[in-house]
Amino acid sequence: MRALIVSTALLLMAPGLSGAGVRGQAVATFRSSVDLVRVAAIVRDSRGRFVQDLTARDFEVLDDGRPRPIADFQRDLPGVSVALLFDVSGSMEGRLPHAREAAGHLMNWLEERDEAAVFTFDTRLNELASFTTGLRVLPESMARVTPFGETSLHDAIAQTASRAGRREGLRRAIVVFTDGLDTSSRLKPSEASGIASQVDVPVYVVGIVRSIDNPEGETTTKSAERAALAGSIASLAAWTGGHVFLASTASQRSLAARRIIDELRHQYLIAIEASGGSGWHPLEVRVRQKDLVVRARSGYIAGQSRPSSE
Repeated sequence: MRALIVSTALLLMAPGLSGAGVRGQAVATFRSSVDLVRVAAIVRDSRGRFVQDLTARDFEVLDDGRPRPIADFQRDLPGVSVALLFDVSGSMEGRLPHAREAAGHLMNWLEERDEAAVFTFDTRLNELASFTTGLRVLPESMARVTPFGETSLHDAIAQTASRAGRREGLRRAIVVFTDGLDTSSRLKPSEASGIASQVDVPVYVVGIVRSIDNPEGETTTKSAERAALAGSIASLAAWTGGHVFLASTASQRSLAARRIIDELRHQYLIAIEASGGSGWHPLEVRVRQKDLVVRARSGYIAGQSRPSSE
């Protein structure tokens, strides 16, 4: 049998999570037991191309290091469900037009069967448009938003994940448009990622930054390499199966939007039965074909399920 290849992102157990659940969680409470654990996985080859023809037999899922049988497997879901989350705190002054531009590119790639919702946040989360199919432009109220105040980025991600997690039968994700600063969240990045991972909602972040603040740019500074978008926020996204795209130019914003939708359309949906043990369970998703790389969420919390309140 050929060697099993493991995505390095999945070998990271989210720090700050304990057997008792998400430490310090104040955003959501949960009801009922988890019967099936849903895992959205993206598979690429050594050249970064999507691999689309795998079956359940090609995958192995380890729950806390133990192989678990795959109870359900899908690769042809009807559409995507995207929660667009805009940072409108004071630090986004001058950057919000770029965030709206990036979101416009993303919405252009949506199809009539897809759905989207629009949220904004500073220290509080606000819903500008509920989940709607065929939503191709931002609501008019988005143009009247003036950036102001502090930022509760981690809290907003956790609360939006709780709402997006209720969208069944679709490829789900949160797309956050932010400069990456957080000044007032109660939750740590690991705690926010734990909530998003629990409901299997990948978090994608489009970093609206200047070229000098872009670690991938030619004019970057050393401080940019230590910024949250290259550190704690990048880890948050990776733990949920998502990714950070740093966008300093119009072409980078357009490319990030297309790549996010491409990834969502190529997700495999795998389900396993939840473990009987309560608390946090790290997950590893493996494929048997050599040189393939998997990206998926890092774990789940057994004994807890859908958010019942925020």
